[in-house]
Amino acid sequence: MARHPLTGRELMRLDHPPYTIDRSRFKPFDQRKNVFGRLIHDKNAPFYRRGLYDEIEKIIDDGRPGFSRVEFARVMGAWAVHDFFHYAFSWEPPSNPNSVMERPKLEKYIIGDTEAMTKMVKETAIMYGADLVGICKLNNDWVYSHDLEGRKLSLPSNCRYVIVMAVRMELERLEDTPTFTAGTETAFAYSKMAFIIACLAEFIRYLGYTAIPSGNDTALSIPLAVDAGLGELGRNGLLITPEYGPSVRICKVFTDMPLIPDKPLKFGVTEFCRNCKLCSMECEVGAISFDDEASYRTVCPSNNEGILRWAVDHDKCYMFWLENGVDCSKCIAVCPFSRITVKRDES
Repeated sequence: MARHPLTGRELMRLDHPPYTIDRSRFKPFDQRKNVFGRLIHDKNAPFYRRGLYDEIEKIIDDGRPGFSRVEFARVMGAWAVHDFFHYAFSWEPPSNPNSVMERPKLEKYIIGDTEAMTKMVKETAIMYGADLVGICKLNNDWVYSHDLEGRKLSLPSNCRYVIVMAVRMELERLEDTPTFTAGTETAFAYSKMAFIIACLAEFIRYLGYTAIPSGNDTALSIPLAVDAGLGELGRNGLLITPEYGPSVRICKVFTDMPLIPDKPLKFGVTEFCRNCKLCSMECEVGAISFDDEASYRTVCPSNNEGILRWAVDHDKCYMFWLENGVDCSKCIAVCPFSRITVKRDES
C-alpha cells in the first residue's frame, strides 16, 4: 500500500467513513442555506441579491493585472456548458437530440457480473473525462432536505448507489488566484463536470437503468466523495485527494445499477491539517479556522450543525469574491497536498 509523502501515512481503506456526526445536532442540509441559496432567500445575508458580476465593469476599468476584459470573456466562455446545458443536471433524460438519426430503444442490459460492470462504469467515467472515480452506497444524510427553490428533495428509493467523480484543475492556473485566469480554470472544471455527468448518465440509461446526474445540486458532494473513497475533508473545508490534493471539482450520478462500493480512504489529512494551517494564514479574509482541533462549532449560517470539522466562514469568502468579481482559490493553491501527491496502489 502506498504512503503519502506529506503525512507518512499509508493510504488505508476503512470500513467506516472517517468523519464524526453528533446525531443530536445533525439534520440534512437545506440547499437554501448555502451561500448561493442565501443570496436569493436570506434578507439578513450581507450579500443578499448581490451577484458576483454586479461590479464587473468597474473591476475591469480599474486595470489591475489579471482583470482585463479579454480575461473576463475567457471566464464566461469557460462557464458555457455548465450554465447553458441544463439537461446535464436534469433528473429526466434529455429530449430533442441534435441529430437526424432516430435513437434506438433497446432491452435492459442484464448484469451478470457486478464486479465487471463496476469496472466498466469506472472505465467509462474516465473515458468521458473524469480524473478520479469512486462508488458508494447512498447515505441520505447527504441529500439536501430542500433545493434552491424550496422544494423537498427525496431521491427514488431504487437509487441506492452514487458514482462520484473528481475533475482535476491545473494548479499552475489556480496560482494566479484571485484573478480571472484562476476563475477560468474553475469555470472550465464545472463545464467539464456537466459534460461528464451528462455522458455517464446517458451511458447508464442506455443500459436500461436509472441515472440522475448532479453537480452541486441534489446532495452534498464532499461527504459523498469521502464515502466513495476519493479522499478526506481538509481544514479548508474541501476534499483532499491523494492524487491532486484539493485541486478538484466533484460531480456525481445517482443510480439503481447494481455496483460494488469502494471503501472510504484515510491517509492522515486531519492530523496534517491540525498543524499546517497554511490555508488559514494565506486566506485573504480570515475565513479559515486557526483552531488546533476540529469541533462542532459553526461560524456562519451556511455551516451545517453536528459535523466535526473546521468550519469555514463562507460569508467572508463570498464577500471577498464580490470585491474581486471572481471566485478565489487561494486555499487550494497554497495547500501542500496540491503539490506533493501520490498515486494510490489498489493492488
